[in-house]
Amino acid sequence: MVGTALCALLADAGMRVGLVEAQPRPLTLEALGEAPAPRVSALSPVSVRLLEHLGAWPAMKERRVTPYRHMRVWDADGSGEIAFSADEAGVAALGYIVENSLTTAALNARVLDHLGVTTFYGRRVDALQTSATGRWLKLDDGDTLGAPLVIAADGARSALRDMAEIDVAEDDMHQHAVVTTVRCERPHGATARQAFVNGQPLAFLPLTLGGDERYCSIVWSVAPERARELEAMTPDALGETLGAALEHRLGAVEVCDRAYRLPLVQRHARRYTAPNFALVGDAAHSIHPLAGQGVNLGLMDAAVLAEEVVAAFKRGAPWGDASLLARFERRRRADNAAMLKLMKGFKTLFGTRHPGALLARNLGMSGLDRLVPLKRAIMRQATGERGRLPASCR
Repeated sequence: MVGTALCALLADAGMRVGLVEAQPRPLTLEALGEAPAPRVSALSPVSVRLLEHLGAWPAMKERRVTPYRHMRVWDADGSGEIAFSADEAGVAALGYIVENSLTTAALNARVLDHLGVTTFYGRRVDALQTSATGRWLKLDDGDTLGAPLVIAADGARSALRDMAEIDVAEDDMHQHAVVTTVRCERPHGATARQAFVNGQPLAFLPLTLGGDERYCSIVWSVAPERARELEAMTPDALGETLGAALEHRLGAVEVCDRAYRLPLVQRHARRYTAPNFALVGDAAHSIHPLAGQGVNLGLMDAAVLAEEVVAAFKRGAPWGDASLLARFERRRRADNAAMLKLMKGFKTLFGTRHPGALLARNLGMSGLDRLVPLKRAIMRQATGERGRLPASCR
């Protein structure tokens, strides 16, 4: 998602871009199935503005996009609960639940026929080399590609990051995320729900299929051994377990897909750039799914880097220049680092079983729920309204 969005931003500015993708063929809108995919993202209003700027959003809205106007978060071990609403935040929606495959397909539609884009599907990068004018990529079929700037958007276990010899700080969360799709007895009411069950976050993210508001995407971050138990359950047993964990707030739960298990590791690259080279998205930072901010941080990386590179391109300056890449890193690193620390702090706070901590966090949640101005400030941050936004996101 992040790499293809960045590709579109650069190509739309008149630059020539090569998109190297290991997948054998592009995912298209026509190829999307009727059943929802298990991996979803909570796109912020700022990310949606970027997708609107790129012309990808209309095709996404025609298919499966579920806005949520409310969010409820509570501690299942106590009485603390907090509610957020779009009205309090002064926005149309707090966010939008969208399948990752839909976002990818809509962005692909923007670049596949773009005159400025050359695609290399079914290719992998074997080597990253330095040249007098930039970088060379050696592909696994023997082809080589040269450019003043190579951007790695190849995920949390980025091979290109390793080739550039950029170290990464890893923080094992000692949790696995269990994801699946469910249909509930009662409609979700455009509300995202998150319960901390034994200190472990369980999210019911609203989905609407064919006008039916009883579907949700599930993300439950639990200890690895518990994740294996959940993954092995029968659909009926898993549905009963999920319904009970959510305190039956949406009634009975029916599991519509198998459960998938994903290890959770937070990563942060020691630096985002090297000569004629940059990292974006999960290649630069991967975050706990607790607040659903991962793809939003990555899309902001893409928008900021594109703004810096295109400005240099238009004035005829070297757009793989170290000072340009340093500005990109300055604009993004602090925001990403703050969000990583915040997610780790939440996990630590809700993961502790100490009675004093339990009391403090329940009182804190209930107290914060009554402080509307502070809640509004928190929601503004969560919707992506942080710092100097690139023009493509305003």
